[in-house]
Amino acid sequence: MRRFISNFVGGRQAIGLLLIRIAAGAALAIDGQVRVHYSEPLLPLTLGLLEVAVGAVLTAGLWAPVAGILSVGLSVSEILVFHDTLCAAILLASMGAGLALVGPGSLSVDAWLFGLKRIDIDKLHRPSRHDSRR
Repeated sequence: MRRFISNFVGGRQAIGLLLIRIAAGAALAIDGQVRVHYSEPLLPLTLGLLEVAVGAVLTAGLWAPVAGILSVGLSVSEILVFHDTLCAAILLASMGAGLALVGPGSLSVDAWLFGLKRIDIDKLHRPSRHDSRR
């Protein structure tokens, strides 16, 4: 079923969503970079690489619902695996869940790629100058 309300809100709300995306994405990417830099076992290294990738995608606003859900999963796995950053992981999980539910806003790659397009009806009915049916 197609949504009646666009999840690409504009105005001040879009700026707020952009700030949330930047904060959550940068925190994920920085935490992932630290995990990659200091980790030798395979599981922390893999989680670190995923955090860097999801942080970059979330900051750009590309596939925001998927990136938000992955952010929640990575934050929960960080709580279960590392047991050291409980407050930050809870904050990132809630920010990711919020972005997955609300959407990325109009200042995102998703809005540019998949946003509502404006169709000009007048241009559809007027013949173009290069029309061969004259």
